[in-house]
Amino acid sequence: MKIRVAIAGVGNCASALVQGVHYYENVKEGNVPGIMHVDFGGYHIRDIEFVAAFDVNKYKIGKDLSEAIFAEPNCCARFANPMPKLGVKVLPGPVLDGVAPHMREPFKVDIDDDPVDVAEVLKEADADMLVNFLPVGSYKATRYYAEAALEAGCAFVNCIPEFIASDEEWAGRFEKAGLPIAGDDIKSQLGATILHRALVRLFVERGVMIDETYQLNIGGNTDFLNMTYEERLKTKRISKTEAVTSMVPYEVPTRIGPSDYVPFLGDKKICYIHLKGRKFGNQPVTVSAKLEVEDSPNSAGMVIDVIRAVKLALDRGIAGPLISISAYAFKHPPVQVEDHIARRWVEEFIRGERER
Repeated sequence: MKIRVAIAGVGNCASALVQGVHYYENVKEGNVPGIMHVDFGGYHIRDIEFVAAFDVNKYKIGKDLSEAIFAEPNCCARFANPMPKLGVKVLPGPVLDGVAPHMREPFKVDIDDDPVDVAEVLKEADADMLVNFLPVGSYKATRYYAEAALEAGCAFVNCIPEFIASDEEWAGRFEKAGLPIAGDDIKSQLGATILHRALVRLFVERGVMIDETYQLNIGGNTDFLNMTYEERLKTKRISKTEAVTSMVPYEVPTRIGPSDYVPFLGDKKICYIHLKGRKFGNQPVTVSAKLEVEDSPNSAGMVIDVIRAVKLALDRGIAGPLISISAYAFKHPPVQVEDHIARRWVEEFIRGERER
């Protein structure tokens, strides 16, 4: 059985996801680079089928999704060659606040295209779920797409730091509608947040008092360009900071979040993590780490698992926020727990031992 997926925002993250489904379509169980679950509750990666896509970029609208994912300004690495035609045309979505004023030119916004009725498209496509890949800071646009998902009767996967799944009112609306929702703000497979959390946990479990910590991130894709305006970063900073500080049972001076846009880095992200603390005898200890990754593919493996978890919830008639997969795969989930606990919850969910 196919998992019918619609995408809002055909940027680099969408490119990595779409490529990944094709790249791993024939993979078998075993030690596979980049994949946590080849089989997820009976669903293989190739069971994911893209049925609708929305964007505002004039170079993407009207193109087959397989071509649009490589259109300017996308700079995600091409790792699935050749990409077959998918038979899904990218449709114009509403701009709303999804495009900041300084991003109109980089995003190649087409102001002449009238947006489609997203809810109607989702109904016609018989989408199981809508995955939100809009730019950071898209408060109104994210809520528009969440509303469209509710109207169309499909689940919602919120990959950006707008609080929907972790908001009681929105979570309650999806539960009342009989639809699952997962979010908010996707973690990378091995990214800044998960590495920072692991280091913080190590300090806490070994009895080292943390005095200060920071995480600085730089990159060259449009995500980092978009985030050069601090006003679009409010929820992003909250999401990333809470993901780390929730691991510490006391207050810690902290600074976490995007810090600069370096165009020539392209889709490469560089992260600097610093922790300073005190160990036995009140003696100082400092840990500094540097992480370099291709940014967009780093989240795709997580999203592939989330999509299949949401499909299992649909199959089982589970509605509302999915606690286990959200805690495992997102920075700002409805319930925040340590990563090894979240991982156990997901395995229990797959086996049907945990409802959500």
